Amino acid sequence: MLCVKCSKRTGIHGYAKPNECLICSGILWRVDEIADEIVEKLKDYEFETFLVGSRVYGSLKTLEDFLNLKDSKSLKHQFNRELSRAIASKTGKRFDPKEPDVTVIYDLENPSFEIQIAPLYIYGRYKKRVRGLSQTRWLCGFCNGKGCEICGWTGKRYISVEELIAEPMREFVGGRHAVLHGSGREDVDARMLGSGRPFIVEIQEPKRRKIDLKELERIVNERCKGKVVIFDLKFAKARDVEFLKSAGFRKVYRAKVIFEREVSREELEKALEKLKTEIHQRTPLRVLHRRADLVRIRRVHNAEVILHRGRVAVIRIEADSGLYIKELVSGDQGRTKPSLSELLGVQAYVEKLDVIEVKGGL
Repeated sequence: MLCVKCSKRTGIHGYAKPNECLICSGILWRVDEIADEIVEKLKDYEFETFLVGSRVYGSLKTLEDFLNLKDSKSLKHQFNRELSRAIASKTGKRFDPKEPDVTVIYDLENPSFEIQIAPLYIYGRYKKRVRGLSQTRWLCGFCNGKGCEICGWTGKRYISVEELIAEPMREFVGGRHAVLHGSGREDVDARMLGSGRPFIVEIQEPKRRKIDLKELERIVNERCKGKVVIFDLKFAKARDVEFLKSAGFRKVYRAKVIFEREVSREELEKALEKLKTEIHQRTPLRVLHRRADLVRIRRVHNAEVILHRGRVAVIRIEADSGLYIKELVSGDQGRTKPSLSELLGVQAYVEKLDVIEVKGGL
């Protein structure tokens, strides 16, 4: 015995009252009420698009399989369509099956629903003007974030760019959590200057989406107090995160290098000319505890002297993404070949390092 709606959909005759329907148990007659419940749950969230989905399993799925109710004849198909229409009518929002701001999943076996709020993605560039900041959150290794004397009871080894940028953004849109995705990363003791580093902040469960990015930029920069500066903000998509992290933009560095003995400018320039080649770099010893021990092949595209005085030089290096510049200079006990130290025949190390350009972005 089926209700009128299920009978028309399936072509199976034998009418019953809605709450006695063998398939829908009357849920198709409660769509308007269900839509009201969903809209009430969404009242604190800004959104423009939505998607409705539902779950069918257990006895209901067994029954539909037995009756061979597939595609347009299934309860799931009709319920999703009617609920989508009801939500659109009540909110004025648009159904979007590809990139919805909100997804509603209804459990047709045990009537209930859950709401999934799509993250908000904000792209920009940042400059890190001071040394001693990690890019992402770095918990204290002694207390694992709980707080101890070693970390000054902060639970952190370093303050991070992620905290300085992502937290104000999360607060601004009322999100639950925020993560920074960078196009590569600079060392804690390196600055990020010049054109800035491309980044995307992913904010989970944002309550606001219609935001003034210029106002957000101003608020974040005020909170950073000059340590970090962000600019060129714009909205991004989830797919942009993958592109940003895998694109491998070339980078330009400025390094202050110290040599064990004095070298002439001519020696240095000849060595830098030879350094403009394919580099075979085994995972540096200093990051071996968190990186696979592999040999990576990268290229130095340009290397030139900016300043030279005896045992000290400032050099500019343009290289592929993923090349460790400190080890390119020092050789890292032979793990990087060729290296500036090897080509000069003089041990050298980077005293200060700045990233001055990342060539690419959205």
